[in-house]
Amino acid sequence: MPENTTAGGRTGNLPPETRSFVGRRRELARLDALLDPDAGPGRLVTLVGTGGVGKTRLALDAARRASHRYPDGVWFAELSPLRAQGLVGFAVVEALRLADQSTSPVTEVLADWLADKKALIVLDSCEHVLQGCADLVRALLPAAPGLRFLATSREHLGHPCELRLRIDPLPLGDGEGARTGGGPPGDALDLFAQRAAEARAGFVLDEETAGPAAAVCRRLDGIPLAIELAAARLGELSLGELDERLGERLPSPLDLLAAGLDEGPLRHRTLRTAIGWSHELCAPLERLLWARLSVFTGGFDLAAAENVCSGGPLPAGRIAALLERLVEQSIVLRHRTAPRRFQLLDSVRDYGGDWLRALGEERTLRLRHLDHYRGLARGGCTEWNTGRQLLWCQRVITEHANLRTAMDCALSERDGPTALRTAADIGFLWRHCGYLREARHCLDQVLTTDPAPGPDLVRALWARAAVALLQGDLDSAERWAAVCTAAAVEQGDAVAVVGAAYVTGGHLLLRGRLGDALVVLEAADLLPVRDDWLGSAQLQVRLALCLVHLLSGDFTGARTVADEVRAESARRGERWAGAFADCFLAQADLAEGDLPAATRNARTAVVGHSLLNNTLGVALTLDVLADAVVATGDGPRAARLLAIGQRIWERLGSAQMQSPDLMSARRAREDLVHEKLGSEAYARAYAEGLAMSYERGIAYAVQDVRSG
Repeated sequence: MPENTTAGGRTGNLPPETRSFVGRRRELARLDALLDPDAGPGRLVTLVGTGGVGKTRLALDAARRASHRYPDGVWFAELSPLRAQGLVGFAVVEALRLADQSTSPVTEVLADWLADKKALIVLDSCEHVLQGCADLVRALLPAAPGLRFLATSREHLGHPCELRLRIDPLPLGDGEGARTGGGPPGDALDLFAQRAAEARAGFVLDEETAGPAAAVCRRLDGIPLAIELAAARLGELSLGELDERLGERLPSPLDLLAAGLDEGPLRHRTLRTAIGWSHELCAPLERLLWARLSVFTGGFDLAAAENVCSGGPLPAGRIAALLERLVEQSIVLRHRTAPRRFQLLDSVRDYGGDWLRALGEERTLRLRHLDHYRGLARGGCTEWNTGRQLLWCQRVITEHANLRTAMDCALSERDGPTALRTAADIGFLWRHCGYLREARHCLDQVLTTDPAPGPDLVRALWARAAVALLQGDLDSAERWAAVCTAAAVEQGDAVAVVGAAYVTGGHLLLRGRLGDALVVLEAADLLPVRDDWLGSAQLQVRLALCLVHLLSGDFTGARTVADEVRAESARRGERWAGAFADCFLAQADLAEGDLPAATRNARTAVVGHSLLNNTLGVALTLDVLADAVVATGDGPRAARLLAIGQRIWERLGSAQMQSPDLMSARRAREDLVHEKLGSEAYARAYAEGLAMSYERGIAYAVQDVRSG
């Protein structure tokens, strides 16, 4: 997927700040110095502290303050949804929006891309994947001199150059300043006052409230999450009742030690006790929903909560109201960027997970989670070749973490048919929505188990071969295409046999064997196009045939096929194949000298590809658009477009899908623009294009040439 641009036009993917940040002035000043990319000593800075102490919020605030000093971006990689050490690199690739097409190890891809970049990566919640984080940092720091890491963890990573910054709870204060007007309250008390005002309109710290509020903060050891959970209760309790309830529920430190409760730091036990106190104050059904919500990763919406969490004493019709109650109590948070989605903080989710295990429901809920997201993926495959395609693409991206968790569950259950069906559906969708590396990973795990023949196997084999094509892994594409074709013939589905022609003809095309590819692709029957994934495969057969015609110089044949695909795409409302048809029509227009049509179709294709996060399609089309622009005489604009496209090809990691014909065309295009401009003007315009963010580059590309 493409990179984001944060507030102020800075490159990165930092989430927007949704609540005020309180205190930590000394820590922020220290981080300002450590994270200075030119003079700071901190190539790896780890914020270490107990759960709920505010490490993530501090890291995000420090990263925002530093963002103007990192021209290649500040990137936030959320690791809490991961369930395996080997996925840390995947999470960073996703955070960096690298639409990686290559088959190289993920650390090599990251090292190559970051080698000349000045960037900061925030690794959030490392404690459960410490080894994976340490391995990644160890591989990347020597390879990328301008790279720095800011990590948050309950334990340090153990890297030799690691600088650890211990994050303690907020200073407590005593409330005296608030009572007398003689000075500001402590940070803990300030946080309590701000969150209390959100829970109860009109709440202020004054002579009456300052003392009890300070007592609450002391009971909670100044731990921000515990304070926020307590303050949220002022919607239903008075301040005096809150203090009294906490005094009843929270044992003293000596009691904790004597009872031997919970291993680990004392403050960690205090936090868990505070969360447990919030848990006790919940109504029984609220507690049950909290526990069941712990199976989600990366957020969830109401429909998913109703489907996965209902059952027994918890009817689906009650979940919306119960969810709102948990939001009011700050147990469930609204998602930072999507108000209709919800999420749990790590510590709160961990507590809910413990409770779910205690209830004996963990496996049941994980299987219900799997069923829900397996159904979602099946729906996406069934309707992919329809007007709902764009909605499905957006949903796959939004639910990526949950789909990954569902896939992990399907594999761990050792239920071969379920794992195959899940991988086939998710793998197909990931292939079309930019997650090629993860599609390959899940499909390989299933296809090595000798799965049973049938439609699910054909879909999985097709997706695996199609992934290999986009990655430029032509040997793998050839191998999987042969197996896919044999499975489709064995299944006896004529449309599946047509779909298999895409992966067979595709690898021949990319190898430069245009005559052989033409034979395979022209032999594919013109059957009525279906609504599901196979319908998309049918259209991709025609697209491959169109590209063969273009590369062979048969522009009339190319136009005929491209018009056919574009008409079918428009009739259905699908965009993925339609955007490629627009790109290929632009090439035909260009060859025939119709420059206005070429630029118009190329701009339309860029818009279509970008809507589906199809960075490969964007890169291919920018090359064509540059050809059209230089033909109009605007060499500087063409050079900028080539640079924008080159930056995307670098992110893809596989230049022109390793096609010798496409790579040759790219080199010829660059030489032509360079010759027209001269070295100095070309270098200047090219640098201007490289400096554009993805979003700015797309906007520049689709802007009418006549308007500059």
